[in-house]
Amino acid sequence: MTARGINVEESIKKVKELLNSEPGISPALKSSIEVLIVLIAALLEMLSLNSKNSSKPPSSDPNREKKSRAKGERRPGGQKGHDFSTLQPVPDPDRIEIIQIDRSTLPEGRYRVAGYEKRQVVDIEISRIITEWQAEILEDQTGKRYTAPFPEGVTRPIQYGAGVKIHAVYMSQFQLIPYSRVEDHFLDQMGIPISAGTIYNFNQDAYDRLAFFEEWAKSKLTMAQRINVDETGINICGKKIWLHNTSNDAITLFLPHEKRGAEAIDHIGILPIYRGVACHDHWKPYYRYDCVHALCNAHHLRELEGVKEQDKHQWAIKMSELLTEINKRVKDAGGKLDARESESYRIRYREILLDAEKECPPPPPKEKGKKGKTAKSKARNLLERLRDYEDDVLRFMDIEFVPFTNNQAENDLRMTKVQQKISGCFRSVDGAKIFCRVRSYLSTCRKNGVSASEALRLLFEGKLPAFIAEDLPSSKHFHIVTC
Repeated sequence: MTARGINVEESIKKVKELLNSEPGISPALKSSIEVLIVLIAALLEMLSLNSKNSSKPPSSDPNREKKSRAKGERRPGGQKGHDFSTLQPVPDPDRIEIIQIDRSTLPEGRYRVAGYEKRQVVDIEISRIITEWQAEILEDQTGKRYTAPFPEGVTRPIQYGAGVKIHAVYMSQFQLIPYSRVEDHFLDQMGIPISAGTIYNFNQDAYDRLAFFEEWAKSKLTMAQRINVDETGINICGKKIWLHNTSNDAITLFLPHEKRGAEAIDHIGILPIYRGVACHDHWKPYYRYDCVHALCNAHHLRELEGVKEQDKHQWAIKMSELLTEINKRVKDAGGKLDARESESYRIRYREILLDAEKECPPPPPKEKGKKGKTAKSKARNLLERLRDYEDDVLRFMDIEFVPFTNNQAENDLRMTKVQQKISGCFRSVDGAKIFCRVRSYLSTCRKNGVSASEALRLLFEGKLPAFIAEDLPSSKHFHIVTC
């Protein structure tokens, strides 16, 4: 480890030698200096961590620089293999404008229309549409009146329609635009005065309608072959709580909870009864549950990078290269390796860890009379994890649907962190619950080919996306709550 060109390990070693060689130093002063040395070493180790050698996010990297692309590395525009979608003329334009030639500009003669050269302009019109429903009233000879029924949902003298609700929820919950800016958009673009309280009510309406979705998502994830689990901290008016994510490539489910560990996981209720493969980052509470575990190797690669940089251990370099090689080979093989090739990689994996035992031995046993566990270095902890959880680390080699990393869960959580950066925090627990449920529904719909706008349109019309409707006939307890 170095700091501004100084070899920290050598400096600490010299200080310790001086302490041992000076007989006049009191035991109290000697102990104090030793504590300071430990603190300085720990501080320098913390300062050396970044997003490439630990689990710290890139935003925490000091003085991080964006790498500029080398000139000529990639040409501008779509790349080779890109599926181009060029703007194409439509056969039935909404409006046709005929441009006639000013005949006074032509030479004298007789002319006939030979056709038209066509050009189309794609544009939008943002406007307010007010529909007035007039229910006919009939009166019989006795004076008794009969009024035609209004359409379902038309219950007040004046109210907002589904289009306003869809647009407001889309902007606040999907595009993560703050309420005040959503207000400005409606007033400036459409002349519709709408308050933050009304936008919140629209979001609450969407939340209530989606009670069925939460039940459906839990039931599907519980029966899935593979799930990805992760959690992240969120801020509610200065108080930190935890957003738990359970997802796969077809379904996303976010749920907030005050706790991070087993109490929250038990309350969510998926892992306690799950028996498939759960991909995660080796957070200990996950191992309380009786399912098959698969560990995230992106975390391992970052930690190995940290061991390589800080401790200069060669085994970390070899293990990083091996895991990367196996991942490439699995992709080339179509998702899994045959038994012989898998076993050959396991042998190489174990050999690297055997060599690592020499380079990174366990700490000496604690002196007699001292309490507590013997502290281990980060390198030693990583070595033991890779050794003791070999099957979970390498499970991606043998099961086709098990990924190399837990990136699915981390990608699903990314927009939650964006929301926190934009707004700073949620104003209430209810607001966090609304965000989690609506966002879960929209993320799931997008994974299944349904756009966010279409998903909200179906929701406010009391309908189900086709991929959910196909599952529901056999589960009659699911229903949409309409307001």
